[in-house]
Amino acid sequence: MTTNSEPNMTDTATPPAGLSAELTAHWSARLGELAARHRVPGANLAVLHRGEVIIETATGMANVEAGITATPDTLFQIGSISKVWTTTVAMALVDEGVLELDAPIVSVLPELRLVNEELTQGVTLRHLVTHTSGIDGDFFADTGRGDDCLEKFTALLADVAANHPLGATMSYCNAGFSLLGRVLEHVTGVQWDELMRERLYRPLGLTRTATLPEEVLRFRAATGHPGEPPAPTPQWGLMRSAGPAGLICSTPREVLAFARMHMNGGVTDDGTKILSAGGATAMQTPQVEVPDPHMLGRAWGLGWLLDTWDGQRVYGHDGGTIGQSAFLRVLPESDLAICLLTNGGDTAGLYLSVFSELVRELAGATMRTTPEPAKEPVAVDPAKYVGVYERLSSRREIVERDGTLVMLDTVTGPLAALASSTEQEFTLHPVEPGLFVLRRPGFTPWLPVVFYTIADGTAYLHHGARATPKVG
Repeated sequence: MTTNSEPNMTDTATPPAGLSAELTAHWSARLGELAARHRVPGANLAVLHRGEVIIETATGMANVEAGITATPDTLFQIGSISKVWTTTVAMALVDEGVLELDAPIVSVLPELRLVNEELTQGVTLRHLVTHTSGIDGDFFADTGRGDDCLEKFTALLADVAANHPLGATMSYCNAGFSLLGRVLEHVTGVQWDELMRERLYRPLGLTRTATLPEEVLRFRAATGHPGEPPAPTPQWGLMRSAGPAGLICSTPREVLAFARMHMNGGVTDDGTKILSAGGATAMQTPQVEVPDPHMLGRAWGLGWLLDTWDGQRVYGHDGGTIGQSAFLRVLPESDLAICLLTNGGDTAGLYLSVFSELVRELAGATMRTTPEPAKEPVAVDPAKYVGVYERLSSRREIVERDGTLVMLDTVTGPLAALASSTEQEFTLHPVEPGLFVLRRPGFTPWLPVVFYTIADGTAYLHHGARATPKVG
């Protein structure tokens, strides 16, 4: 049985090659201090700089109820960072001529049926990996533990409404990545979990990266602690059909091995080519602007979110599952990559605290943060924003109260069963016309809410990376 007295990997006499004992000691203390400040039960951090992992440390508890400490080799759920892994395999198949970025998916998956003919016949691989397909992204369905779960999931997409016209805007789409996983299975004849092992885990030399619970439980594993105060979740993970969108579990060191391959133009440390240099570059090239450029990044590439911090290029991805949050950022000009894995509390606040210090120290850059409420009055016409905005799993009603806009936020559909609270109310603080911010209880950062209109004249609200159309 694991006890709190077990030593962290960083306590051993012979740290891994490249690891800075001084930096790791400093960040062991600093991570513990910041995690406590942000009420994060457990956190796992690693930093890659100039080709070497120079910091590797963990703090707190992987599972508070079970008394399991977090160590650098503890597996956390990396959530939607998995999307970049799935995209990488898709781009390797593009390299091989098996797939084409702009060919209709139906040309390789003829049984595909989506909600309308335009979407069925027109959606491409590029649409899926840039979140521009219009498939409502928060459709989750448990189609069982069998190897046919993605095939069954894809069959259900025929009844999932379109969130926006094909290619009209960007809206974060989990369902599109489950569909992509099915496409990869179909063209290779290899089930998605095994395809990840064949194409990524083994070539990268990863030994602590897995998707299925029975694989993860061979190791020390973290559980999520959602809520306030954070408490262990009764459900450890999402359904298997969500695999390509967010079920990979790993350690920061192994996530950074994946990042290093991308930094090296698609080649592993031992010279194994996973992806062409052109493919790696394409993934880091802007494909679509994000309607809300303030939260995650200004643009989306192929899989990667893209931003600029103090003049330096940044790519990366975040992940969120049931009580676990993951953060990965790469600053290629500084040869720097940082991975932080967490399991509850104010994870966004911890991310901002940790990454801002590390980026300043190792890249000489100031990390971009989300906007805050305007200090001076902003002329706002409430009538432009009041109304109901709705899509699958989310209903947001904007109302006016004494000249102030308020968002009544309701989680609906499949996500309601996973939410700790299905109804919340937020005051919208103006930053400028069309841009407001709100603050969720227990979280440090201000979160943007952007109002905009697409080409056909439909009004949208963009929040949490999702585009929600105005319906009333």
